[in-house]
Amino acid sequence: MTTHEHSVELAGVNLAGRNHVCAFFNTLDEEHRVLGSFYKDGLDRGEKAAHIVDPENREEHLKRLAGAGINVQQAMDTGQLEVLPWTDAYVRDHRFDQDAMLATVEKLTNRAWPPATHLLD
Repeated sequence: MTTHEHSVELAGVNLAGRNHVCAFFNTLDEEHRVLGSFYKDGLDRGEKAAHIVDPENREEHLKRLAGAGINVQQAMDTGQLEVLPWTDAYVRDHRFDQDAMLATVEKLTNRAWPPATHLLD
C-alpha cells in the first residue's frame, strides 16, 4: 500500500490521513470557495484530477478553476486534469447509468499519471 507524506487540507481542516470526503453545497459559489484551494493544492502536488460536471456549467467550472490559480490549459494539455460532462460519464438517455459510471471511473483511474516517458538510446 502506498503512503503519502504530505498533509491534505479541505476548507482549512487537515484531513489527517482520511481518504474520503463528502460535501454538499447550496450554490456553485460556495462549492468553488471551499474546493478551489483543495483542487489547486492537489494539482500543485502533481496529482491527477478528474472532474465530472454538468455540461451546461463546464466553461464556468474551467473559469473558476483558473480563478483559483490553476493553469487549466496546461493541466488539461498534459492530461493531469480532465473535465468531463456527466453526459459522457454516467448519464445515458437522460438517466443515471450505474454501469456507465463504473466504466468511466475505472477508465479514469487506470490512465497513467504522470504519463510514462520513454528515453530513446
